[in-house]
Amino acid sequence: MKRGMVLVLLVLFCLVFPAGGFASESKVPGVTDDEVVIGMSCPMSGPAALWAAMYLGNSAWAQHINEQGGIHGRKIKILVKDDGYNPSRALANFKEMKDSVLAFGCIIGSATANASKDFLLESKVPVVHIHANPRIWMGLPRESINHLFIAYPDYIDEADAITKFAVTEMGITKIALFGQNDDWGKSAKIGIERALSTLKGKASLVGFIPYELTDRALATHALKLKDTGAEAVVIYGAPTQASLIVREMAKIGYQPKIFTANPLGDPLMYKITGELWEGAYPAASGNVSMPGVEKRADEVLEILLKYEPKLAGTPFLGITGSTTMMLIAEALQRAGRDLTRESFIKAMASIEGFRPEGMGAPITFGKNRYGLNAIRICHAKDGNHVPITDFMIFDPLY
Repeated sequence: MKRGMVLVLLVLFCLVFPAGGFASESKVPGVTDDEVVIGMSCPMSGPAALWAAMYLGNSAWAQHINEQGGIHGRKIKILVKDDGYNPSRALANFKEMKDSVLAFGCIIGSATANASKDFLLESKVPVVHIHANPRIWMGLPRESINHLFIAYPDYIDEADAITKFAVTEMGITKIALFGQNDDWGKSAKIGIERALSTLKGKASLVGFIPYELTDRALATHALKLKDTGAEAVVIYGAPTQASLIVREMAKIGYQPKIFTANPLGDPLMYKITGELWEGAYPAASGNVSMPGVEKRADEVLEILLKYEPKLAGTPFLGITGSTTMMLIAEALQRAGRDLTRESFIKAMASIEGFRPEGMGAPITFGKNRYGLNAIRICHAKDGNHVPITDFMIFDPLY
């Protein structure tokens, strides 16, 4: 009897105090009494390595929050892994981080988001700010995307707006598209064609010249663009290829007006392209303000540079990245001390009319998981990207 009683007590002990013994650590992934971990997979090498500045912006803002004591007694830690802008590596990174983080933040690129789509849906790990084609998540049951929070322009709506601006405000009649050979570039083509269909013959798309992620030799692409006779080229590509194609076109005496998607909204394009970038018309995401032009952006940049001086060379991307951490911090504050993935999701869903540090157009989630779909058109002038339109706010897709 005594032996049996001992076994019973041992079983009860194990049920009450499982493998953590008497430890008080939380069972919530990425959450302890004094820390919350956010996971990020970013292109810190490879063809889109410049976008690593978005991670640095997040890191700097997290350090800024931590220096003030964190949120509800917890410091923010970022677990970051380099994906090299390689879709399979990004998926592997997310899988490795799944059980070590409260949420994922700042996913970059349509190719990487598409490759990770099924995993991100099935894992139910909260995801804040996917900088990729929002249509990846269209048509899915509402409950399956409850944990995803997006405030990024739709490429089709964006390309539609860029085209209408080029035609109605700039008098362009022939447009060519230079785009990444994936959903990004193909969505731009759809948007351009949609705009042209409403403009009733005022302009036409005279060519779509695609490129591959690994392409560096773009002389042939430039010749094909010139042969279209386009007065304007719309670029939907990474900074490296965007800069290369502008330079290659200039080499053969072809200098059309340049319009670009919002990922090229950072004035760093001046640094990698030189004076050839002057006069371009880049779009800029509606959730952020422009450094060097708008006061709120400059105030945020001053804080970021305190912690990540490298951002001096990529201010817009750094500020853009930091808006993810601002959203995460807002949700952590609202969720309170009793932090779980469920309470974090509920807190994110409660965000309404939120402008990160007063920047950009208002972000609202609530019943939607698409909090902001907006751009502005800018003009590359004297080293800055100067907004020349108001925020163009489109309907959320879901």
